[in-house]
Amino acid sequence: MKSKPIVHGLFDPATYTVTYVVHSGPGSSCAIIDSVLDYDPKSGRTSHTSADAVVDYVRANDLSVAWILETHAHADHLSGAPYLRSKLGGRIAIGGHITTVQTTFKGVFNLEPGFAVNGSQFDHLFDEDETFALGGADGQGDQGGLIGKVLYVPGHTPACVAYHIGDAVFVGDTMFMPDVGSARCDFPGGDAKTLFASARRILSLPGETRLFMCHDYPPSGREVRFETTVAEQRAGNIHVNDSISEAEFIAMRTARDATLAMPVLILPAVQINIRAGELPPVEANGVSYAKIPLNVL
Repeated sequence: MKSKPIVHGLFDPATYTVTYVVHSGPGSSCAIIDSVLDYDPKSGRTSHTSADAVVDYVRANDLSVAWILETHAHADHLSGAPYLRSKLGGRIAIGGHITTVQTTFKGVFNLEPGFAVNGSQFDHLFDEDETFALGGADGQGDQGGLIGKVLYVPGHTPACVAYHIGDAVFVGDTMFMPDVGSARCDFPGGDAKTLFASARRILSLPGETRLFMCHDYPPSGREVRFETTVAEQRAGNIHVNDSISEAEFIAMRTARDATLAMPVLILPAVQINIRAGELPPVEANGVSYAKIPLNVL
């Protein structure tokens, strides 16, 4: 029987992002998934209100951080991973296909020649189906009794992964709540056919499997929710339920993506998130700068 981890979600209303702390109880080790660095696009200032809420929860429950996990290089928020590591320890990790995304966006942003496209900015790159344990600051052992598995679920981006821990799956942007549907596939390397296959991989898990969304964009009148189940998604997801064929999904997703504006934070977010959340190198005047490529995206 699979373990049932404790999952604490912290919702950031500015970016509609949910950061998760996953553990087996007070005093155990934990993983933090998809953290947020607060960013004001008008002033270019960063702050740590969202990340500090994670720090407070971890310390209040006497947790030790084994992993700080990213499901992909997000385009809608900046990662708070380096800040959390500085406060709590742990290893920053992402799927190994991040190197594809780094290669693409190094060109888009014309990043400095020394920017490595081998994923070395992260503490660990996961292979497909790799397992990991929550047990101590180095991520080794199994003190908390929780074992995670990395599921490769591309489509939204070519580097997306989900994390399967006990009876819970953290799906990233593979899908949203049933009444919201699925993520866009029109970013570089995205593909609707691939996303459909990734969603069906997750939906092939047992019906009682808990699914945790990276975002929620609730329709008018509904409160924010970010937990559902495989059974609920298969029955009612408006984009990928059991009655929708691959061809129907591709047609819908392609037409829908053509109407969408770029995310507000995509330009600062991607170039920082491919650095594992670190800001670009400080220049001679002591200031770090994000680039805005004109007439490219």
